[in-house]
Amino acid sequence: MTAVVLTVLAFVAFGLAVLYAAVTLANLSIFRAPEGSPDGTPRISILIPARDEAANMPAAIDAALAQTGVTVELVVLDDGSTDATAAIVADRAARDPRVRLAQGAPLPDGWNGKQHACHQLSQHARHETFLFVDADVRLAPDAAARLCAHLDRRGLDLVSGFPHQITRTLIEKVAIPQILVVLLGYLPLWMARRSDAPAFAAGCGQLLMVRAGAYGRAGGHARFAHLMHDGLNMPRNVRRAGGSTDIVDATPLASCRMYDNWADIRSGFTKNATEGMAKPVALPVWTVLLGGGHILPWLLLPAAGAAGAGWAAALSALAIALVLSARAVLALRVRQSWLSVLLHPAGVALTLAIQWSALIGARRGRQAVWRGRRYDFQ
Repeated sequence: MTAVVLTVLAFVAFGLAVLYAAVTLANLSIFRAPEGSPDGTPRISILIPARDEAANMPAAIDAALAQTGVTVELVVLDDGSTDATAAIVADRAARDPRVRLAQGAPLPDGWNGKQHACHQLSQHARHETFLFVDADVRLAPDAAARLCAHLDRRGLDLVSGFPHQITRTLIEKVAIPQILVVLLGYLPLWMARRSDAPAFAAGCGQLLMVRAGAYGRAGGHARFAHLMHDGLNMPRNVRRAGGSTDIVDATPLASCRMYDNWADIRSGFTKNATEGMAKPVALPVWTVLLGGGHILPWLLLPAAGAAGAGWAAALSALAIALVLSARAVLALRVRQSWLSVLLHPAGVALTLAIQWSALIGARRGRQAVWRGRRYDFQ
């Protein structure tokens, strides 16, 4: 490869790195955890869909019932579990009137399992604000109050947040942090907060608070019954129905260990892929943005050195420094492992590989598999 070609590629990579670093740092300046207390003592329905979650239920229930500054009811829907999930919840319900166990109905044709479970939970909820929480999420005692205060203060209908992601194995440290790398590196939050356009809506299905009225106007989970990505579709539908939404840093509000092995990481990321990045038009663009800005400089640097292309080497080194600096700031803010920063190019490569595999698989008619159920890619 000639020095001229290397230099042109290095300019492109440098520009893409500048874009990522600038958007990330600008977003982090406004991506904050909610503060303050709500007006009065709001009544919150904490809603947890559970399928074979016996290992998670005791801690999830304890955290939900420990909420301060709000009045809570906890409704757990047993979605066809084959373990002791229902028995654990029933035992707590017998001892605490704030806890109720709902038995899930069989999954209808055309429904995604989680959306059907959350739809049923909304029908059991008695309070004016819903807080949907995954069973593997552990709420801090002030989580519901701070989220509700954020709704009140900003006049919102929905707020969602990314809990602190617990990562223990190497593959978790490489893969899981890429969720926020993509979100905060390429969604301009300042525009998302100034515009009510559904395209700027974002959320996290692990932790999502919504006003009951706005939930109904948006059609609830039934509006996207066949889809996987509740964290994306619910905020978009609330905006389509005339509501307002926001996404916040929930690092101090909750924690979650999303996946603990490679098989679950691959399956979990793949099941949502074709509703996000893995689309025929979008994925080539994402490949240029991520591959060009985060991986290409590492490939160009040794090639430029070998070819004596000084400008290409300098630009590649600057691109690497910019991306790693932004990644370090992000890691510090949301308490990501420093290994996720050092292995960042590998994380980006893994993300793109999963997305391309999902897209190719969808074109070949492969199904997504999650929680023992099979779904057609959308």
